[in-house]
Amino acid sequence: MPDHDYQVLDDVLAHIRAEHPAVARRWFDELEPLGIVSGTFGVRAHSDLHRDYLRRNGLDAFNDAVRSVTGQLIAVRLLGPDDEWALATKNAQSTTKSAEQSADRSATSKSGSAEHASKPHADIEVLANTSSFASSASKPKPKRSHVSSERAWLDHNDALPINPDYGFEQFVIGENNQIPHAAAIAVSENPGHAYNPLFIHGGVGLGKTHLLQAICLRIKHQHPGIVMRYLSCDGFMTQYVNAVQSARMVEFRHAFRDIDLLVIDDIHFLAKRDRTQEEFFHTFNALYQTNKQIIISSDSPPEDIPNLEDRLTSRFLWGLVVQIEKPGFETRVEILKRKAHDRGLELPENVACEIAQHIDTNIRELEGAITKLQIVASIEKRPIDLELTRKALGAEFACPAPVAGQGPTIEHIISEVSTFFHIKRPDLLGKRRHKSVAHPRQVGMYLTRQLTKHSLEEIGAHFGGRDHTTVMHAVRSISKKCKDDAELLGQIRTLESRLKLL
Repeated sequence: MPDHDYQVLDDVLAHIRAEHPAVARRWFDELEPLGIVSGTFGVRAHSDLHRDYLRRNGLDAFNDAVRSVTGQLIAVRLLGPDDEWALATKNAQSTTKSAEQSADRSATSKSGSAEHASKPHADIEVLANTSSFASSASKPKPKRSHVSSERAWLDHNDALPINPDYGFEQFVIGENNQIPHAAAIAVSENPGHAYNPLFIHGGVGLGKTHLLQAICLRIKHQHPGIVMRYLSCDGFMTQYVNAVQSARMVEFRHAFRDIDLLVIDDIHFLAKRDRTQEEFFHTFNALYQTNKQIIISSDSPPEDIPNLEDRLTSRFLWGLVVQIEKPGFETRVEILKRKAHDRGLELPENVACEIAQHIDTNIRELEGAITKLQIVASIEKRPIDLELTRKALGAEFACPAPVAGQGPTIEHIISEVSTFFHIKRPDLLGKRRHKSVAHPRQVGMYLTRQLTKHSLEEIGAHFGGRDHTTVMHAVRSISKKCKDDAELLGQIRTLESRLKLL
């Protein structure tokens, strides 16, 4: 491949990282340019999953980038490792020309205008007539090279909505998810025999979908020929209703029972769906009796899902039921670092700790914070630091009102100490070691240790990303000085009184 094509791709990726930072991923560096043929720039991904991710999330960004870089009206064609580049381009041109000719004939022909208007283009007809629930084995698949649109395959039943960023390698293990992670690994190594069914439940945005997709990725990698169905509960219900309405239940059952792996996300949406529950019950039995792996996620354990038939509840309990809980502080910090790394961002330790301290609800909000921070940093063209972070995430960093009976938060302590000693917050949390700053900082760490339940690591992270030994030294130092220094003891008592009023 000529060096010119690599230079074009490098410029395209640089443009995407600058203008579409939320789309960019570190693995974009592994993409291969295929050159420009008849106004189309070919880009090959190293797996079909990566290709599909690009088509779903990056097509507009790539088209914008290649047109900005070349100054020409060029389109990007995204291919997988086995897609034929030259043939795909030729057929795309052929189908486009055929569609134009068909449109011309439709406009000029009086007798056949209605027929031509109602008949779609051949390639599109193949996709439209392929039932959304039909198995890949039930009908011959149209060749990838005949797809005239980059997005056409996204609606095809083989284009599983699996994110290549959701592998086990990207999953951060903590106390909140150790057991679900171990169970997911076991299932991916021995599907159908380890834990069947595997039922993972937990709140929104805690990593259930990540584990489900990681299992799919691992099994697909180790068993390329496996027949897999991964979809949401809503998708299952929609396909069932379509099958009933079109009298194609035989095809539907073939699609969901003659497979090796069934993965259903958000099964709790089956509630109050009596006929769909009946069909899923029989599907479950058919798969379970032939040792086919079933993996399910929900926001509640089986017995707490309202309006779910008892026989389904009991079957969900046949296997292993595990819960994912909210991540702790250290886990949140590591998640932020991992998410930033995947996007090619350098996230300082103190920034990760600052965000993790303020956002403790779920992983999706952490990822949203990274996205927002990335966009602001790109717009302002400056490195990520605490100042930029607080500016970008101002709403998230607003000092919350204390909950009655729970005492002050770290934010309230920092604010009160800064006001009491007449120093700025950046100085209190910064690196200066002058006594006028170091003393209030130690007082703040001491009060946080005494008035909150935060660990030494959490306190150190919030006070400028300091080590837990620094916090320990500050606590011991202030405790010792209070015995002999009446002025210091008075300061501590005053601050404690103010903070306890919150």
